[in-house]
Amino acid sequence: MAEVEEAKPITYIPEIVLKKRKHKEESIALTRKTQLESSKFAYKKRKFDDIKRPEQFIKNFRDKELDHVRMKQRSKRPKSASLTPKSSLIFIIRLRCKTALHPATRKILYNLNLRRPLHGVFMKASAGMLEKLQKVEPYVTFGYPNLKNVTELIRKKGYGMLNNQRVPLIDNNIIEQALGKYGILCLEDVIHEIANVGPHFKEISSFLGPFALSKPKEGMKGTKAPFKDGGDAGNREDKINDLIDRMN
Repeated sequence: MAEVEEAKPITYIPEIVLKKRKHKEESIALTRKTQLESSKFAYKKRKFDDIKRPEQFIKNFRDKELDHVRMKQRSKRPKSASLTPKSSLIFIIRLRCKTALHPATRKILYNLNLRRPLHGVFMKASAGMLEKLQKVEPYVTFGYPNLKNVTELIRKKGYGMLNNQRVPLIDNNIIEQALGKYGILCLEDVIHEIANVGPHFKEISSFLGPFALSKPKEGMKGTKAPFKDGGDAGNREDKINDLIDRMN
């Protein structure tokens, strides 16, 4: 006859421990319930916000048309001394914009390789370039950079496009591979060619991607008024170097 196993005594758990366990379980359940409800309502709110009202479409359309009309008006301004470049090199920065852009305005910005706000590019200064910038004046600011800022921008924020891939300019072999056929073999050659707008400026500027700048600590004025009238946009001439220092 099999022996009957001896009954083991029940482990004693203090009542205070049991109360703490119950309180913890209730707290976890309540937190989980709150999270589920908040995520559900957040999804509904997000879904509701994604629905555009007819008034929004009308406002966007009017903003685009107004932008186009103003662009035409700016292009018809009489030529002045401001359209005569004071240097052979110009640096252009795209400003933030909350209004809808007309396709013609967007096309000019894209042709300048300024697809995102706070991106900057080097361009060869000419009367034609200044006329083009005049058309999109509320959305860009520009001026004549000095050698110090040209050097720092290329060294700190420069990258190239090689085989459709972004590559940092940390190895002269990359530069030689992309631009060696033009006699550009190192980073110093790139800086020299950009700063002096050399014969291969176009090839190098096409190789370089736009420079992603940081928002100044003190912020921007947030107005599309011209710089000469106390705004952010338009021609800053030599004062562009102060802005580059704050955004670099």
